Formats: sequence, structure tokens, C-alpha cells
Amino acid sequence: MMTARSAYIVAGLLVVSLLCRADSPRDTDLAPAEYRTQLEQLLAATQRLDSSDRPEPPLLKQLPASWRVNIDQQDFEISTEGLQRDVRRFEQEKSVKTASAVRSRIQSLIGDLDGFQSTPPDISGSRVRLNSILARPEFRSVTNGPGFLDRLGHKLITALVKMLEFFFRSSAIPTIGKFFVYGLIALAVLTLAYIAYRQVKSSSEQEKVILTNLPVSARDWSVWLAQAQAAAAQHNWREAIHLAYWAGISFLELKGAWRPDRARTPREYLRLLSNASEHRETLSTLTRMFELTWYAKQEADATSFSEMLQALERLGCQPS
Repeated sequence: MMTARSAYIVAGLLVVSLLCRADSPRDTDLAPAEYRTQLEQLLAATQRLDSSDRPEPPLLKQLPASWRVNIDQQDFEISTEGLQRDVRRFEQEKSVKTASAVRSRIQSLIGDLDGFQSTPPDISGSRVRLNSILARPEFRSVTNGPGFLDRLGHKLITALVKMLEFFFRSSAIPTIGKFFVYGLIALAVLTLAYIAYRQVKSSSEQEKVILTNLPVSARDWSVWLAQAQAAAAQHNWREAIHLAYWAGISFLELKGAWRPDRARTPREYLRLLSNASEHRETLSTLTRMFELTWYAKQEADATSFSEMLQALERLGCQPS
């Protein structure tokens, strides 16, 4: 039989092995160089795609659901849904067009990696203009906090809750008419229910950022921008930047910058503008700020949202 000393030794070895496993990096994470290598291998495999009946390369049929890439201690999850969809289209209709779509999708992913690793532009000189934007009346609630009515409502609810707590703790409750007490309870419940309803309604209006199966421009850019400002008023900066980015995309799409297509990535929108376009630099700024906040989950604040608004104004989106 195993002695007590042997049992302690085995238990110690198990603990050490678990600690070592916890400290080791996850096998599923890819370094940028490894991710690039996989994309380049896939791109090389697509060179054999044509309209013949030859089977597709195994690499294209064994795609994972997504790639996890670790860049500067930040994890990114890149979905392969779009690439898999292009591969399925090629399987159904083998032609130069569908083969080119597969290659373009992989080249787009490589371009996204290159764009993210490039040095961000210097925006230190834009602080004065950002402060002037925040000084406008529509951002007063963002910079000064809740308004008078919001503070008054909060104080009334707090006073009502304290009153109810006093009644329920006080020995004088038998002397108070039961209808009066029940009326106070009903009033408190109705007030809280109304506040909860307002909050749920406000949140549900922003829950869906992009309409399913409709182009971005199906919602006018001014609507996107109004929703971004509403999110900013609630200090939901990440959502505000998200909505502001799509306001810019909707604006350019309505101007005819490209043909509407809901399947595009942010970097694909950017590549649709030629280097000679007057809007390319501004869209590049919008795209980078959106990616850092939405995908890299970088912390957002009032300043970063104001920088998005400044870029939108340069694009031609004037807030109402």
C-alpha cells in the first residue's frame, strides 16, 4: 500500500505539473509571424484554383472556425466565416471569378495584419480642436455629467426608499393605515418599473448595430451619428466609437464610394478608396480608432470619441 509520505510526494508532483501547465502559453495562440505564415500558405494553395474539376487543396477544406493571434500581449480572434463562404461558392461554381474571390479574401486578411502592425499617426496636435467640439451644447451632458432633472429624479427615488425603510423598521407601523402603506409600496414599484422600462428601451435601441441582411447605408449616416451621441451621453464610449465608425461608412456609401456589400471587413472598405481619394486618410484614421477600441478592446474615453467626431467632420458628416 502507498505510505503517507509517498502520497504527499505524488500530490506535490501533481501540483507542480498543474502550475507549470498554467504558466505555459496556450497552444492555440499564434504569433503574428505564425499567423502570416498560415495565410501565405493558404494564398499559395489558391494559385491552383481554376475552373477544372480538380479537388480543392486540403488547406482550404481544413480551415478552423477562427484564428487566435497574440499581438503585444493582446488576443485577437479572426473569424474564417467569410473565407469559408468564398470557398463554398467556389466548390459550387468553379470559375475564375470565384477563385479570385478566395484569393482576395486571404490577401485582405494579410493586409489587415500589415495595417494593424503599422505605426499609428501622430494626433497630438488636434487637442485644441477636440476641446472646441466638446464645448458645443450637444455634448454638455457628456462633459458636465447628469442634468438637473436626472439628479432630481435620483434624489426623489433615494428619499422614497429611505422612507420605506424607516416605515418597515419603525414600531409605529401598526398606527399607519394599511392602505397608505400599500399605496407607498405600489408607488415605489411603479416608479422603479418605469425607470427600468426606460433603461431597457434605451439599451435595446443600440443593441443591434448593423441591420441583418441590409447594407450599412440602409440606415442614414445621421441616424448612426445620433445613436453614437446618445451612447456617448451615457458614457458608453466603446459603443459610441463603434456607431460613429459606421456613420462614416454609411456616409461614403451613400456618396457612391463603393457598391454596398455587408460582408466586407473594415480594411476592405479602406482598400476600396484609391490613394488619390481625398477621404482615404480620414477613413484610415476612423478605421484604426475603431479597430483599436472594438477588436483590441483598448480603453475608450471622451477624448477618443471626440477624435472620431473630428474625423467625421473632415469627411463631411456635420452633427446636427
